Amino acid sequence: MPTGDDYLREAYLLALRGEGHTRPNPPVGAVVVRDGEIVGAGWHKRAGADHAEAMALKAAGEKARGATVYVTLEPCSKPGRVGACTDALAAAGVKRVVYGMSDPNPKNRGRARRALAKAGIECERADCQPELAALLEDLIRPFAKHVATGLPYVTVKLAMSLDGKICDDYGDAKWISGDAMRKTTDRLLRQRADAIMVGAETVRRDNPSLLSHFKKNRDLVRVVVSRSGDLPQNAQIFTDGAPNETLVFSDGVAALKELGRRGIMHVVCEGGMRLAVSLAEAGMVDKWLTVLAPKVIGSRHVKDAILIKEFECLQDS
Repeated sequence: MPTGDDYLREAYLLALRGEGHTRPNPPVGAVVVRDGEIVGAGWHKRAGADHAEAMALKAAGEKARGATVYVTLEPCSKPGRVGACTDALAAAGVKRVVYGMSDPNPKNRGRARRALAKAGIECERADCQPELAALLEDLIRPFAKHVATGLPYVTVKLAMSLDGKICDDYGDAKWISGDAMRKTTDRLLRQRADAIMVGAETVRRDNPSLLSHFKKNRDLVRVVVSRSGDLPQNAQIFTDGAPNETLVFSDGVAALKELGRRGIMHVVCEGGMRLAVSLAEAGMVDKWLTVLAPKVIGSRHVKDAILIKEFECLQDS
């Protein structure tokens, strides 16, 4: 028999589908359970569309009456561009609501329980296993920072060779990491972020698209930081015909502040050690992700780097 954690995990997997598309709202997933069976499922696809609970309730139809709803985040209790989820839950006649994480906004936290109690609906936060609780917390981490500070959550991703290089002596960084790892980081970052940020030199040397190579994310914003504004006008980011917006700023910190004002919640910085260090010195970096490639570049071009077939990596505590 499935447990509450099992249902919340299903809701979490649904929520992942909305990452990178819901700004300034959080990604949320929900399932409607009756007699141990999931009878409705939904996730928040984008701002202005149905919230996860409403989508799941519509899928369940009359089976929602008397059912339990499992949702990754505390339901909203105030209407915005769409109606409040607590109203939809009450109208559907559900018996119980279990949510994984409390709303990070203190103005809203706890309001769902009070609103649903008025409709005779039980509402409680799940006591999840630590692993699942960590996944649910990570899911809303960008939203939580944006709510608290107005700034995006910033992940810096760097690919590094075994001899500690992020580019060769000629300034080329393409490609230090292998194809399999690029697919992995693409799936983990470019398909889930709101914006990809690089420095001007990355655009000049590598001419990246800054888009997902394997699954299109039309909502992904491309951001370039260039003090001079001198960028090649034939660069992919300007000429590839993609619907994705490209923004150019003269300063990384100012860029993040403006992106936050635009509702951008998660920015991934992919290129330029100088840019990454400047953001870190300003206290803007929330997470560092280093891809350690099994290569030794030395004074060679990246394409001529020595491939190490077997190595061990020990982490100093």
